[in-house]
Amino acid sequence: MKNVMNLIVKLQIWKDTKGQDLIEYALMAGFVAVAAGAIMPGVSASISTIFSKIGSVMTASAAS
Repeated sequence: MKNVMNLIVKLQIWKDTKGQDLIEYALMAGFVAVAAGAIMPGVSASISTIFSKIGSVMTASAAS
């Protein structure tokens, strides 16, 4: 019975697509930022700063 319940939970997680849109938007924002940095080299420093701040916030929240 426990194996059946584990299988049901795994199937529900597999079918869950609620976070899919968020990931797609994040990937698109990353691609736009990389393209902007490649086209406008003066913007690349500020893009790097923004991604560094995002990375530090995510690291701090993961540690909590």
